[in-house]
Formats: sequence, structure tokens, C-alpha cells
Amino acid sequence: MKPMHDTKRSILTLAALALLATAPLSRAMDAAPASSIQAAASGERSTLAASLTKIGADKADEYRETDVWGRIRSGYAIPDLNNALVTRHAQAYANHPANLSRISGRASPYLYHVVSELEKRGMPTELALLPVIESAFNPQAMSSANAAGLWQFVPGTGKDFDLRQNMFKDERRGVIASTDAALTYLQRLYTMFGDWPLALAAYNWGEGNVQRAIKKNQELGKPTDFESLAELMPAETRNYVPKLQAVKNVVANPSQYGVVLPAIDNQPYFTTVDKTSDIDLAIAAQLAEMSLDEFKALNPQFKKPVIIGGERTKILLPTENAEKFHSNLAQWGHALSTWTTHKITGARVTIAQLASKFGTTPEVIREANNIPAKSRLKAGSTILVPKTSASSHGDIAENIIENAVVAFEADRGRATRNASRFKAKAGASKNSKRIARNTSSKRKQR
Repeated sequence: MKPMHDTKRSILTLAALALLATAPLSRAMDAAPASSIQAAASGERSTLAASLTKIGADKADEYRETDVWGRIRSGYAIPDLNNALVTRHAQAYANHPANLSRISGRASPYLYHVVSELEKRGMPTELALLPVIESAFNPQAMSSANAAGLWQFVPGTGKDFDLRQNMFKDERRGVIASTDAALTYLQRLYTMFGDWPLALAAYNWGEGNVQRAIKKNQELGKPTDFESLAELMPAETRNYVPKLQAVKNVVANPSQYGVVLPAIDNQPYFTTVDKTSDIDLAIAAQLAEMSLDEFKALNPQFKKPVIIGGERTKILLPTENAEKFHSNLAQWGHALSTWTTHKITGARVTIAQLASKFGTTPEVIREANNIPAKSRLKAGSTILVPKTSASSHGDIAENIIENAVVAFEADRGRATRNASRFKAKAGASKNSKRIARNTSSKRKQR
């Protein structure tokens, strides 16, 4: 508000402030128009209050971030690290700006959710950038140590944090479940060490290893901060926090590094839809009017061509597609699921015989169950097969979901007598042997 030279107007202003006597509205008075002050002076207190409330809201809107990157920057809370490793990793992004731009584009459906969850817990928002280091924001990423998903949980730690892993789904890859587990784990580590760099080192290396390194330095009378412990860490962990700092630096000032970050609206990208019965992935995508690849990007935890599970199973869809899904589902006049399960009871059943029995091809059976070529199923295996008029048309039972496994061995008709035998959980991902860029081959604690 411009300075008032009129003494009477100043008195009226003070009177209005005294009447309202609220801190938020007092701050908004700086921008209050003279007409509002005059209204208060004439006794129109409610009108002035409404006017000032609107001004305060308008002021707040000026500072509200319109982009998720801005929210991340404004929530940085981990002390900055500045050393040669940080400089080296930041320079690597500057030398290859398209890499981080591509990863950022891949992150765009997930970042709003991750940042929101961090803010709810009062955690530093730069932790939303950790999947850049872990998985390059690829929810299908799998390391050679069998760490999976955005946050790279190994099977054991995933189970510790209630991430279900069975024939049909792997919640280590699920966006909501894995993010909740990762943030809970990081909070626990921060409580344990009282220091975010050490908590991050423990996330990568394991809390036991960090505790032993701290004890060793304490016995030697040395400091126990991250940089002082770095020489005791493996190279991957020694570089872990500097890599995150480098990403922080680039996100803080992308133009300095020649990086273009794709704009990510500061609003939810997806919403959850309850699954009421078994439904094929392809049918769910069709009802949502999405491509199958787009659908899988939001729902990477589903390993089979059919989505099953209990009440906790949710489907993620962009908001506008969720509306289309509900509308199209209401008009859908066909079966939602075309798959069921079948247990192998005989040791000599061939894939060709199964295909004939269920009116499909051997290729469909192999692909749905990830059965390698030149191998055959062992007795006791439970596999996914197309529904037929003679097969059950109900949902797949919960006990089958949790307990089904598949075992296979070399087809003796095509292999030598001493052929190697293989055994694996049913439904292992086609990409299970793919090592994602930026993921660890040594990560065993998580």
C-alpha cells in the first residue's frame, strides 16, 4: 500500500486493524486498497474482512509453486556436501544433459506423489531425487542382486516392509507401496543415525556396515560424519551421497549445467481405482482409454496379463482416465478376465498338450508363465491359462495367489540327459535379468 499522508486515513487504518486483530489479515493489509479501509471506517467490518482475506489468499497464490521442481527446491534440508566427487558427478550431467532430462521425463508421473509423501512426513524433499540414483526412475529396474523398482528393494527387505511378492505381483515395483516403504525405511535410518548423509549411506550399504564403521572411527578417536567414514566405505557408497548432491545442484540451477527439466505440474498425476474383481491388464487399459504401455508405467507391480488380489489391490490411473474407466466399465458387457490357473499333476504333460487343452498356442502358455524355450513344467506347478467353457469363471482364489509356484526343467526330448534344471517363482518378469542403468550390482541389504 502506498504511504498515506492523510492523518485521518491512518487513524482509520489502525481502527480497522484493531477490529480484525488477526495475524494473517494484518499481513494482508500491506496490499489492502483504500476503499477497503474506508469501508471498515464506516462500520462495514465484514466486507473489509472478506476483502483482506481474499488479498491474503492472492498473496499466498503468488508464492505457491506451479511446478514440482520448485517444491523440491524449496524443501531442500540436507546439509550441502561440497567435494571433488560432487563436482565430478555434476560435471557428468553437464557433459550429458540429455540423460538427466530423459530420466526427469520418466519421473514425471511419480514425482508429485513422492514429494507430497515427503512433505506429509516432514522429510527433506531432495529425497524425491534418490530414485535418479537408484533406478533412473524406471519402476521395472532390476539389479543383478535382485533389487527391484524405483527404490530398489531386495526381496528380503521388501518383505520386512510388507511389500508383497508372489506369482502375480511384486509390490517392490508398485509406485505407492514402494514409496511408502522407502520413506519409512529412510525415517528409521535417520532416527538411528541422527544424520541424513549417514542414513543414506545405510540405505545403500546397510545399517550394520555403517554402525561398524562408526564404531571403528570412534575407537580411533576420529570423527564419524559421512566424509570421515568415506574411506571405510565401498566405492558405490562413497559416491552415493555425492551423486545425490550433484543431482540436487543440477535441479537447483539446471541452466547452469545445460539441463532442461520437463515441466511437471504441481498437481496429482494419478488417482487410485479400487479393483473389485479379476481384470485383464489389456481390458483395464482399454476401459481407461490408455495404451498398454502407459497403463503398465503406472501399474508396474502386476506381473501377469491379469490383475488379481484382495481389497488392498489398487489400480493407478490419470484422473481423466479414471473417469473414463468408470464410465466404460459401467457399459462393459463382457467378461473382465479371460485367465485362470491350472495345476500340473502329471510329470509328463507337455506345453503343446496344455495349449491344446485350453484352446491356445504353446507360445501363449510360455509367454504368460515365462517358461523358457526348450524346457518343460514339473509336477506341482501352477500356471496361468486362458479360461474355457469347461474352466472356472470365478476369480482366482487367495490361497492360490499367495502360494502358487512354477518349476520347470530342461526338456529331455531336446536336451542331453545331464541337462541343467531350473526352478523359479512363477511369473518372474521377462526383464528379471535386465540390469537397469544406475542400479547397483552389489546392493544386498535392501
